[in-house]
Amino acid sequence: MAAANAAKTLQDELTCPICVEYFKDPVLLDCAHNFCKACIIQCWEGSQTISCPRCRETFPQRNLKPNRQLTNIVEAARELRFQSVREAETERLCEKHREPLKLFCKDDQIPICVVCDKSKEHRNHTVIPVEEATEEFKEKIQAHLKTLREKRETLLECKVSREKRSQENLRTIQTERHKTVSEFLQLRQFLEEQEQLLLAKLEKLEKEMVKIQTENITKLSAESSHLSELISEVEGKCQKPDSEFLQDVRSTLCR
Repeated sequence: MAAANAAKTLQDELTCPICVEYFKDPVLLDCAHNFCKACIIQCWEGSQTISCPRCRETFPQRNLKPNRQLTNIVEAARELRFQSVREAETERLCEKHREPLKLFCKDDQIPICVVCDKSKEHRNHTVIPVEEATEEFKEKIQAHLKTLREKRETLLECKVSREKRSQENLRTIQTERHKTVSEFLQLRQFLEEQEQLLLAKLEKLEKEMVKIQTENITKLSAESSHLSELISEVEGKCQKPDSEFLQDVRSTLCR
C-alpha cells in the first residue's frame, strides 16, 4: 500500500496542474511551481496580470525557466510506465501491485489480484476466481456463438435460395428476350415480303394503267383527227352550189 501511495505521489509531481498530463516542455516559475510551457502561456493569454495558477502569486513580468531536470525525470517515468504496462500485459500481472491476476471482479468486469480484492475499490464488489469467471463467460460466449452460427446458417440458406431464384429469373428473362427477338425478326421478314408483294402489284397496276391511258389517248387522238377531217370535208360540201351539194348528201350524212 505504501508503494502504491508513493507511486501516486510521484505521478502527481510529474503531472501538469493545468492539463493533468505528464509535463511537456516544463518551465519553472519564480514561485517554484512547474507547468507545461504551452499550458501556462495559454493560461496567461488575454490576462492583464501574470500570476501562478496554483498559488496565485503575481509576477511583474513573464519569467519562464526551462526545467530540464524535470524533463528528464518525466521522460524516465514515462518509459518506466510503458515498460511496466508491457511487462504486465506479457506476464498477466496486476499493474499496480505486480501480483498475478487470479480473481475477477464481476462489478467492474476486470481481472484483479488478491491485493485489489482487499482494497476499498473492490471491497464491496462480487469477486470470483478467474477460472470460474472464464467458465461462465465461455458458456455465455458459446451460447452466443451458437445463436450466431444458426443465424449465419439461415442467412446462407436464404442467400442460396435467392441466388437460385435470381438465376431462374435471369434464365426466364433471357428466354423471353430470345423469343421476342425471334418473333420480331419473323414479323419483320413477313412485313418485308408483304411489302415487296404489294409494291410489285402496285407497280404492275401502274404499268397497266399507263398502258391503258396511252392507248386511250392514242385512240382519242386518232378519232379527233378523223373528226377534224370530216368537219373540213362537210364544211367544204356546204360551200358548193345547191345542185352539187345535193348529189352526195346521203353519203355525206352516213359518213
